[in-house]
Amino acid sequence: MNSLQFFMDSIQQPFLAKALLVSVVVGIVCALLSCFMVLKGWSLLGDAISHAVLPGVVIAYMIGIPFGVGALVFALLAVVIIGFIKANSKIKEDAAMGIVFTTLFSLGLILSSRVTSSVNLMHVLFGEILGISDQAAWYTVIVLAIVAAIILLFRRTFVAFIFDQTHIQSLGLPTTFIHYTLLTLLAVTIVSSLQTVGIILVTAMLITPGSTAFLITKRFVPMLGIAVLTSIFSAVMGVWLSVVYDVSVGGAIVFLQGYLFLAVFFYQTWWGVEKEKVEKVAGGLEKRKEVGW
Repeated sequence: MNSLQFFMDSIQQPFLAKALLVSVVVGIVCALLSCFMVLKGWSLLGDAISHAVLPGVVIAYMIGIPFGVGALVFALLAVVIIGFIKANSKIKEDAAMGIVFTTLFSLGLILSSRVTSSVNLMHVLFGEILGISDQAAWYTVIVLAIVAAIILLFRRTFVAFIFDQTHIQSLGLPTTFIHYTLLTLLAVTIVSSLQTVGIILVTAMLITPGSTAFLITKRFVPMLGIAVLTSIFSAVMGVWLSVVYDVSVGGAIVFLQGYLFLAVFFYQTWWGVEKEKVEKVAGGLEKRKEVGW
């Protein structure tokens, strides 16, 4: 039996089909957001929020509430603290992000060391998609579908906010509200993706697809399409690799996204060098014709 047939037979099992569905949905929404984050220069912000949710997860387990609630509270708290520090000090935004996420992540490590019997830190950090419950899977799919709908419905407003805030203000639109709406969508996406790929890997899924697409095109709508396609491909092939070779699903998905980025990057670098050589040769031939050689 070849690997493709083995995968098709395996994917008929409910838990694998569920893992594939959730992986694709998470990949699509992360890809959409990654385009905005790359263009806005918010790559570190995604990293900050994803790490800042750890104490919320631990506290949620401690008091017996859904961990997504605690994670969302701390994700929004991190956003507010970063904005407050930036607005009320000379500290730049990237420094504020670094301070906030390392402090909150450290708090999460301290708390988790006290409740190790209740919180599996590895699952929080790296996800547990193959063991995700039906309830958690439906929650993830529904919430992220709503996030995707909002992003696509208001994409023109978000794009205008990223490139020309002055124009947005001249139209009378609330830039602060748009700013925090985009950050809230980012926080909700991170929290909803925790069980799929975990805190560590969701950061890569929020950066790599948009970066890959940005290498290929500078037009925003095609950029969205390319980012989504690379994420879907990585999700499907990541699940395939996990089934055939018994490797981590989240790790395989993120590795494939990184591989695609490097492939595009090195191809463009090589193509740029080759194109420059051709142009030099063509220029030399033109000069020879001009002098009558």
